[in-house]
Amino acid sequence: GLACVTGPAVVLGADTAVVLDGRILGKPENREHALAMLADLSGREHQVLTAVALSDGQRVGSLCVTSTVCFRPICDAEAQRYWASGEPVDKAGGYAIQGLGAVFVTGLAGSYSAVVGLPLCETAELLGQFGIACWQLPAHAPAGANR
Repeated sequence: GLACVTGPAVVLGADTAVVLDGRILGKPENREHALAMLADLSGREHQVLTAVALSDGQRVGSLCVTSTVCFRPICDAEAQRYWASGEPVDKAGGYAIQGLGAVFVTGLAGSYSAVVGLPLCETAELLGQFGIACWQLPAHAPAGANR
C-alpha cells in the first residue's frame, strides 16, 4: 500500500544522460540499438550528465554533474556478448560502469557515483542545504550508540 506522509517531507529526483558528440544516448530500444551505441562509444570519450533536484514543497534545489568517460575499442563479438549478459537493457548509453561495462572504461574524469546514477558528494551537500544530515543513526539505535 501507499504510505501517507503527515509531516514535512523532502522529495529527491535524479536522472542520468549519456552524451556523445552532443547527442543523447538513451536506453537501448533493442539489441541492434544497443550494439550501435556500443560501436559509437568504442574507442572514444563521452560525457555523462546526472541531474539531481530536491524539493520540500516550498523551495527547489538542483544541480547537474558532468563526468567524462573514455572507452577502449570494443569489438563486435564482445559487444554481442555484453548484450547477451542482459546488463545493457535498461541502462543509459547501453552500459553500466558499476557492472560488467567497467571492462570498457580506460579513464574517468569526474564523479564515479554520478556515472552510476547519483552523485553522492554533491547530493549530500544539497541535502545539507535542506537541513538533512547525511550521517544519521538508524531509528532503532540506542542513544549514544557507537556504530
